[in-house]
This record gives sequence, structure tokens and C-alpha cells, in this order.
Amino acid sequence: MSENVQYTEDNIRSLDWKEHIRMRPGMYIGKLGDGSSPDDGIYILIKEVLDNCIDEFVMGAGKTIEIKIVDSQVVIRDYGRGIPLGKLVDVVSKMNTGGKYDSRAFKKSVGLNGVGTKAVNALSSSFIVESIRDEKAKLASFESGSLIEEGEINPSKARRGTKVTFTPDQTIFKNYKFRAEYIVKMIKNYVYLNPGLTIDFNGEKYFSENGLKDLLEDIVNENDLLYPIVHLRGDDIEVALTHSKTQYSEEYHSFVNGQNTTQGGTHQAAFREALVKTIREFFGKNYDASDVRKSVIAAISIKVMEPVFESQTKTKLGSTEMGDGMPTVRSYINDFLGTQLDNFLHKNPDTAASIQRKIMQAEKERKELSGIRKLARDRAKKANLHNKKLRDCRVHLGDLKKDRRLESTMFITEGDSASGSITKSRDVNTQAVFSLRGKPLNTYGMTKKIVYENEEFNLLQAALNIEDGLEDLRYNNIVIATDADVDGMHIRLLLITFFLQFFPELIKEGHLYILQTPLFRVRDKKETIYCYSENERLNALSKLRGKPEITRFKGLGEISPDEFKFFIGEDIRLDPVMLDKGTTIEQLLEFYMGKNTPIRQEFIINNLKVELDLAELDA
Repeated sequence: MSENVQYTEDNIRSLDWKEHIRMRPGMYIGKLGDGSSPDDGIYILIKEVLDNCIDEFVMGAGKTIEIKIVDSQVVIRDYGRGIPLGKLVDVVSKMNTGGKYDSRAFKKSVGLNGVGTKAVNALSSSFIVESIRDEKAKLASFESGSLIEEGEINPSKARRGTKVTFTPDQTIFKNYKFRAEYIVKMIKNYVYLNPGLTIDFNGEKYFSENGLKDLLEDIVNENDLLYPIVHLRGDDIEVALTHSKTQYSEEYHSFVNGQNTTQGGTHQAAFREALVKTIREFFGKNYDASDVRKSVIAAISIKVMEPVFESQTKTKLGSTEMGDGMPTVRSYINDFLGTQLDNFLHKNPDTAASIQRKIMQAEKERKELSGIRKLARDRAKKANLHNKKLRDCRVHLGDLKKDRRLESTMFITEGDSASGSITKSRDVNTQAVFSLRGKPLNTYGMTKKIVYENEEFNLLQAALNIEDGLEDLRYNNIVIATDADVDGMHIRLLLITFFLQFFPELIKEGHLYILQTPLFRVRDKKETIYCYSENERLNALSKLRGKPEITRFKGLGEISPDEFKFFIGEDIRLDPVMLDKGTTIEQLLEFYMGKNTPIRQEFIINNLKVELDLAELDA
């Protein structure tokens, strides 16, 4: 380092609360994103406001929450007690200020750090908060966290409660778009965890009568249930579980104080352990843990005094204690399942018999695969030392692992030129590249054995680290990056088939995406515009006027690394792969990948998009 670099008092700077949040938003809301992923920042903003509304409901104030989203503006209204009027501005703009430091008022709250709404305020170009209580109301408005107007306290006949209106700042959340599917999933989780609560989203009402049982019924097609859902409730715990007929791996939905802990934590680990222990003791057999948990689909919710999470976004529980003199999280869950699940199995012998048959089937399959699994693991370890199929990123090393794991991405691409371009233009800290060799195998109808026997799939599984479930998934985002031609579409379909057949929870939990790349480049001497559709091409032509140069990209390999960095950087466009609950995975795969050629041909013809005349465009 040069000795000429000065380090004086002038280098020391103090940021006020909103400057720090705007400069380091990741510390408060995780990754930013554009709305294509369920954990993108714009949804965390909604969640932070909703968490306060839920806390009001939990404290017995307000049974309805209204959410309206039009374009980029979000309006959230609860009918709780309303923020104390004299502290309205402080609560949304003064750090370390809030009612949740008083455990008497909020015993088992979602948010405890007094940060949530301050982050929403600071990261919104417009933020308005209004509180109504004791037949009086007050309003305050902000821009980028700065107070613009603080209204007077006026008489009001409106129902008590709090109303927050905000617009995420487009200079921070670039090219963002709200996806209703993600918001609906968030809302459903809230109502499952709070029976009696109604949430109205853009005029459609959501509520639940049976809690986590409703959650599993919503995500699992009834034809795929091995046995009716087991639903158990205690004072501070609720569990719902079943086994899938077709799914290979485990699937968990865990919650703490109403917060969806998508990355699990101590409670989820304790549940997995307690499930195995209870089943072993009930049957008097020392079954292998993986056989007991194979194909299980479960949801668990617990309430903890002053929970400790591993980040501000609260996606992983770190607490080991229940609090307030109660036992540890581990022993509490162990005792609950050891008693309640054991009682249930004694009273429901048909369910117990179904579980035992499933375990024995899993044991048989595991033993049949044991030899080939070991060989496949050894092969994958050796291959990773020498081959260049996986160009890994630095997110798994050192401090980057904790700070940026939500941003980690693996691109799956085909062809040397395409993978080479992505590799050269990627962010080496968070983006990895896995290169396919030609078209992958159609795995529809095949058994898990093929995953280990096929080199491509074995190495892909090893790279993702998903052999035993998603607990240690190495990349938050898995992006299929292929050409937008017939061959590229076919490769996409084959990869999606692989994930649906063997790892459907990757799709269910929102980890799989399709990379959008531009179809056209329109440029003149001053500006270059990349266009992803015909409409964007026409808009670019009208903007540049004259006779700009038009290039039609026919494949990823034609896009240079210098250009590729624009498509996989902060302006990346991703299409999430989602499942419709109305169709089972088996039905989906049978239709698209089975031998019903005439039916599929008719479907394709009826839904065929009219292609543009490329020769005319090039002219």
C-alpha cells in the first residue's frame, strides 16, 4: 500500500440512520433483486410492514389486514391499536425506537429490533404513515427517509389502526416488478399461522381455519398423499406432516413467531431429529434416519421468547432456548413429538402402517443404491478436482459465505462458447457456471439410480449439494441459461424434467429460474439498447430514430463477454419456474414428456405463437 495515502480525522464519517440503510441495504433486507425471486428486497419491505400488523392481531387487536398494490405503490392498512400519535414520526424514523422492547406488550413478537419500518421508510422514494386511535388521527410523509411533512393531530371518525403507503425507491431497486404469486404465498403463510385473521389483497380475501394443515393441503395434491395429514397442536408449537407417494427428498416449511424461516435453523433441525427418534421408539426399530425422513413433507411452527435470528431478514433461527424458564428448543420439540405423535400413531394404526411400509421401501431402495452412490460420490469428488464443468464462486469462502449467500447463483449452460462468455463476464464472488455437454438425458419415468449413473446429473447434483435435501443447498438461485431456439428450449425442458422428477422442492421453494437474454441489439453512434421482445425493439427504433444498426442474437455464444455482463449483472432478467397446485408433478411430466404425442401435438398447435419473419427484421 502506498505510504502517501492519508488517514486523518477527515476520513472518519458518521452516517445518520437513513444514510446507513440506503448505503448498506443488504444488512437490513438481504439482497435487493428485481422481484423475480421470493426473497428479493421489495417483498421484505412488504413483510416488515405486515409483521407489525400481525403483531397487533396476535395481541388481540384487529382481525383484518388490507393490502393494495397498484403498479409500484403498496398500501397496507390494519385495524389494530394504532401507533401512539405522539411517537408516530419516531417509530418510523428513529432507530432503536419501538414498542417491542417492552416484552409485556409484545411477548412473542416477529420483530424485536425496532428496525423494520425504518428500513422501509429509508428505502422508499415515498413513505406515508397514518395512525388512528382514540378518535384522533395523525399523518406523516417522508421521501427517502427524510421527513417532508408532519401533520397535526385531528379528530377522526375512521376505525382505529395504522395505514402505511410506500413506493420502493427505483434508484435502489432497479427495474423491479411485484409478482402477485410471491405476495399471495407470503399472505397465505400469515393466515395459516394465525387462524381467525383475514388478509384482503387487492380485493381477494385469504383466511385459514386449520392452520398448518391447510398449508400442506394447499401445497400437496391430495392424490400424492401417502396418508391423511397428521396435525398436532400445543401451547407454543404446531406441526403438520405427511409422506409423499412420489417425491424422493424431504420438504420442510418452518416458522418462528409467524416468521417463515426459509433456511431452517435450530427448530427445524430439532424437528427432523425428533421425528426419527419418535418413529424408532414407536416401532421399536433402529431405522436409518434417511429412511424415516425420505419423502416427508412437514410444517412446524413454534413461538419463542425474544428469538435470535442469524440475520435481519430472519430466515434462519439461531435460538437454542424457548425462553422464560422453558426448556431448550431441542428438548421442547422432542418432548412434544415424543408424546403427541406417539399418541396419534397408537390411535391411528392405518397411518402407522403406511409410514412403516414407506420406511421399509426406502430402506430397500437405499441398500440397492448404496454401492452405486459411493462410486458416484467418489467420481464426483475426483471430477471436481480436475474438470471445468463447474466454475465455482467465492461466496462459499470466508466472510462472503454469511454476507452474500442469498445472492449466490449457479448458471447451467450448454456449449463452450456460451459457458465461456458467462464465465468471463460473471461476478466471481456470487456467480458460478456449470457447463453441460450436449443435451441431457430425458429422465421422465426413471428411478433415482439414473442420477448416480449419469455423469452429467451426478456432477450437477454434487455441485448443488442436494443429494440429501436442500438443507445445505450451495446456491440460492439456479438459473438455466440456454439459447432461445428449439434446441435451447428442449434443453430447458429436459433440465426442468430432471428437477421435477428428483428434486421438486427446488422448484416449490423458488430456487429455479430461466435466464432471459436479449433478442436484439439496436444501436447508433451514441447509444446501445438491448431488446428482449419485438415491442422493445420497436420502442428502441422510435427512440434512436434514423437508421440504427439492428443485430438479431441467434444464440448465447454470439454474445461477447463484454456484452454478457449487462445481462447477468444488476439488470438481470429471470423468469421463475413455478408449479400450479392444480396439477400433480406426475400429470405434468406425463403430459409434456410422456408418450401422448398426438395430444401434445394438438396442444402445441393450439398454443403456437406466431413467429416474426426474421429475414424481414434483418432487412
